[in-house]
Amino acid sequence: MADLIEKLGEIEDKLASIDKDLGDPEVYSRASELERLGRMRSEIEPVATASAEYRKVLDELGEARELLETESDQELRDMALEEIEVLRERQEQLEEELRILLLPKDPNDEKNILLEIRAGAGGDEAALFAGELMRMYGRYAEGKRWKMELVNSNPTELGGFKEVVVSITGDHVYSRLKFESGVHRVQRVPETETSGRIHTSAVTVAVLPEAEEVDVEIKSEELRVDTFRAGGPGGQHANMTDSAVRMTHLPTGIMVVCKDERSQIKNRARAMKILLARLYDHMQAEQDDERMEARKSMVGSGDRSEKIRTYNFQDRRVTDHRIGLSLYQLDNVLDGGMDMVIDPLIAADQAEKLKAL
Repeated sequence: MADLIEKLGEIEDKLASIDKDLGDPEVYSRASELERLGRMRSEIEPVATASAEYRKVLDELGEARELLETESDQELRDMALEEIEVLRERQEQLEEELRILLLPKDPNDEKNILLEIRAGAGGDEAALFAGELMRMYGRYAEGKRWKMELVNSNPTELGGFKEVVVSITGDHVYSRLKFESGVHRVQRVPETETSGRIHTSAVTVAVLPEAEEVDVEIKSEELRVDTFRAGGPGGQHANMTDSAVRMTHLPTGIMVVCKDERSQIKNRARAMKILLARLYDHMQAEQDDERMEARKSMVGSGDRSEKIRTYNFQDRRVTDHRIGLSLYQLDNVLDGGMDMVIDPLIAADQAEKLKAL
């Protein structure tokens, strides 16, 4: 408890210091500094609020114990015992909340993301499910009041996607979706299956925190950019210019192709956005092995070759294999009700981190 009290004291001092800086008129002339301080305050304010209640509970607990030791009236002693029991329970709850609030934060949690969805084994059926997953994430983003935009896509004739990349921007997007990376498996009878046999298909999902140029340095000699004519329908809609862009980072071999836009400039900008995110993800994987191992122990590493979830249409069941969670709520999940899966994943990750401490 002493360590917790000391840590809370540091948090409270930090909040007081931030509030003092925010009261400085000069801060308002520096927008970036004001934004930085505001962000820091919003991060530690929940801890400070819980800390204030925790200290109040400890004070009330001390008063109740003192009353129990000094009071001779049995009725008052019984009341003190009841109060002590209630306060002890609240103390334990607050200590658990504070331990979670004080866990080391993932530096990417507040970042926006690029979401990459690719059809795997299963041909057309996998491509159709890739489209359904994109709609699922779109509905979830809409419910969170996030903004989702198409960045690049490779659609199929049946309405699915061989590959689709979208950007999602909003509050704490990465913190909510970071455990979605991996292989999503679907089990169902395809509409084209006449014998009623269940097929198993797979789609890979990658959740990449958006990277700024300050996060990743790309030297000009490390980058190769090729342009070519994007494919598409003929006739008056045919693309007669080399608008498609292929961008390759030579040291890592990471390659990005963007061709959705008719403008080469827009395709180039989108390709750079995806490349920065993939390089940032690659860099983190190399530099942060310890964090990856910690995540892998409970909710998986996010490796795209790892099966993380199965969507079984016959039983209307969604199963997350990392935490052994099965929900017979397939329609709700696919309609954007993903919190029923995401919240247990976050809780499991927090529990694992608490064990490590």
